[in-house]
Amino acid sequence: MVKNKNLNDSKRRKNDEFYTLLSDIEAELQNYKKHFRGKTIYCNCDNPEFSNFWKYFKDNFEDLELKKLIATYFDSGGTTYKYVLSSGSKEPTKTPLFGDGDFRSPECIEILKEADIVVTNPPFSLFREYIAQLIQYEKKFSVIGSLNAVGYRDIFPLIKSHQIWISSNNQHQFFRVPDDYDIGVTKVHADGCRYATLGNIAWYTNLPIERKFTDLVLTESYSPDKYPRYDNYNAINVNKLSEIPCDYDGIMGVPVTFIAKYNPNQFKILGITTGSDAFEAAPTKKYINPVRVTGTCKGGSSTNTSATLLLPRIASRWHLLYRRQRRRISEGNLQKNFDTKK
Repeated sequence: MVKNKNLNDSKRRKNDEFYTLLSDIEAELQNYKKHFRGKTIYCNCDNPEFSNFWKYFKDNFEDLELKKLIATYFDSGGTTYKYVLSSGSKEPTKTPLFGDGDFRSPECIEILKEADIVVTNPPFSLFREYIAQLIQYEKKFSVIGSLNAVGYRDIFPLIKSHQIWISSNNQHQFFRVPDDYDIGVTKVHADGCRYATLGNIAWYTNLPIERKFTDLVLTESYSPDKYPRYDNYNAINVNKLSEIPCDYDGIMGVPVTFIAKYNPNQFKILGITTGSDAFEAAPTKKYINPVRVTGTCKGGSSTNTSATLLLPRIASRWHLLYRRQRRRISEGNLQKNFDTKK
């Protein structure tokens, strides 16, 4: 069992090695430059030999008017280091760590306490623990994660309560990956390095920024045949964002990718279909030994944590539930309309 666990941990660590491109870092962090001034930045999943996060902050140290830049990284089989670049110094100091550099280790937590803002690309497989640690120590941050993390029970409440939010600068991104990377589609570019394209990638942050929200353009019309109701939620199912009806004001279930397009002036998020009564969107029934489309009969826990459609149509695993908000007409517009009629 221990041997298998070590193998699984090794595979997980390898598949967490996504090196963010400098262009993507620049595009996002330009939104927060004023927040970096006079601050200590900690990149706690970054080896400066590879990390473009370190490169970005080191190359722009004076322009950003940073107080200090710190980087540590995980290495289970070798010596890891703490890199520190301080105001007034031209080159960083390099000090060995006692442990393996895991962000959860006591010495890395002590470094975290010193930091003002954390910026990095943390291990996707440990995203829950990573965000929980940042919240626990009340740190500001801008980090990359899978958009699917929105569906985690301990992440969604933070988004719904506006403790953290998704940046509007999200897209399919290229990541440099190890040569023996074995998941997804990869390509070798002219520089000889292997790259993978990943969709559903998002920047998670709690740094304040002025966002210009735009309405999601809605062109579809509602019909009961096209939008079936869930069997266990008081809502209709919408398979794609492009299919959100423009003339339906009830509760709808949409794919979790909706969160990247979310405009609070146009929609209100009610909850997520995790089967939890902690959210406004609570299931209306529970199943016992439901029969699935495959013909298998299992315990109801898995089905009870999803928005369920009866055969022949099956809902996606995660759905956000929201209600479109009606826009209020200002007093000026009302008066203008009244005067026109006169």
